[in-house]
Amino acid sequence: MAGRFTPQQSTRTTVRGGHVPVPSGIPRQAPAPGRARTWVPKWPLDLGLVLGPLRRGPGDPTFRAMPDGSVWRACLTPAGPGTLRVGVRGAEVRGEAWGPGAEWLLEQLPELLGAADDPSAFVPRHRLVALARHRRPGLRLTRTGLVLESLIPSILEQKVTTDEAYRAWRLLVRKYGVAAPGPAPGRMCVMPDAATWRMIPSWEWHRAGVDNKRASTILRAVRVAARLEEAVRMAPAEAQARLEVVPGIGPWTSSEVVQRSHGAADAVTVGDLHLPGIVGFALAGDRDADDSVMLELLEPYAGQRHRAARLILLSGRVPGRRAPRMPVGDIGRL
Repeated sequence: MAGRFTPQQSTRTTVRGGHVPVPSGIPRQAPAPGRARTWVPKWPLDLGLVLGPLRRGPGDPTFRAMPDGSVWRACLTPAGPGTLRVGVRGAEVRGEAWGPGAEWLLEQLPELLGAADDPSAFVPRHRLVALARHRRPGLRLTRTGLVLESLIPSILEQKVTTDEAYRAWRLLVRKYGVAAPGPAPGRMCVMPDAATWRMIPSWEWHRAGVDNKRASTILRAVRVAARLEEAVRMAPAEAQARLEVVPGIGPWTSSEVVQRSHGAADAVTVGDLHLPGIVGFALAGDRDADDSVMLELLEPYAGQRHRAARLILLSGRVPGRRAPRMPVGDIGRL
């Protein structure tokens, strides 16, 4: 959630635009790390705002925001499993990492925290957007350099409630992932590798509440995992095209992925249940806007439409709920 307001409704869309609260000011004595790196960004850094889109629910076993102000991530890197702890003290960022992927994680640390992003290219065209940017100077778009870790949970989020998707991710990662290397907080796990995803039996997908369509899409994706990971070296539009070759992956899913893996400033999410109405309401008072209206309203931000959408979500101007919440299903009980 965005830190300075409470949205009228909590959906996957509003959470995506928001920011994970990261407490500060509580000292913690960290154990000796396997590797460490310090880095000084040239802009104000808000860890929760930059890294918030990477958390898949409050129980995400791969992500943890701690009371001391640090953020922990458990990742499957090209070099193997790794755990990263990021903390900020004054103007200095300190990264500590463990496991075979530690060196890779520390090398990627600046881009993870927005060093590859260029917010100076963004020009607000609406007062609401300008005000949101002024209030959030620490907004930078993360670039993880990892495709599969964003692709699989995005597929799980297709056409289900937030709670259902987060539960499935949590159950599958905890059961089939590996324990996060180093002194990670309790029950943190690295997501399974492609071979392990392929070996998950059908009944375990069912128990996790994942229908056959989403499970089949994930299985098709992990069979070509190496080719999909290569997409991180492509331009975002080319990467989306490669992802969408896999049946079951469409523009909604591919946009959600490149927003995180590439830090794609223009990858606006189309096909979302809530985002068009939120953008339409914020910019034109039209809560019934569809994708075509949303894209028309965002046209002045061409090249920066994803950043504009995030700022709109962070503004807190969202329409009130008119219909009952979508019922939460659990096919694992069937």
